[in-house]
Amino acid sequence: MAGRSDDSGTALLLTIGFALMALALILVCADATSLYLAHKRADAAADAAALAGADGFALEVVNGFAIARLTDAEVQRQAATLLDELGEAELVSASTPDGTSARVTVRLRWRPPVLSLFVPDGVTIDATATTRTALG
Repeated sequence: MAGRSDDSGTALLLTIGFALMALALILVCADATSLYLAHKRADAAADAAALAGADGFALEVVNGFAIARLTDAEVQRQAATLLDELGEAELVSASTPDGTSARVTVRLRWRPPVLSLFVPDGVTIDATATTRTALG
């Protein structure tokens, strides 16, 4: 057959190229999933710390009605105690903006499990949550 070119070996190169791209995609997806889960852990830690901070209220009776009051020091103490028990995130700030809400910010350090060569120092994730006290 005249005019026919020799294409032997090109399918192997395409297969190797496809396999390398598929492997790279799998590694990036593994890191992206790990980052997503770390973000969810930071959110959960902030929510739990804010809830614990909101439980540190003191009851005051004003005009015959019981009112729950929060202080910055008590919110800080409650949130720090919970985060020490969890051991996953560090407390950045904990306060009460209005005396009935607890606002907590936590920080978590994420390092990629697979492609750490590209992000050697990892990524800092901050999460903030606010919880209000309520008397039933």
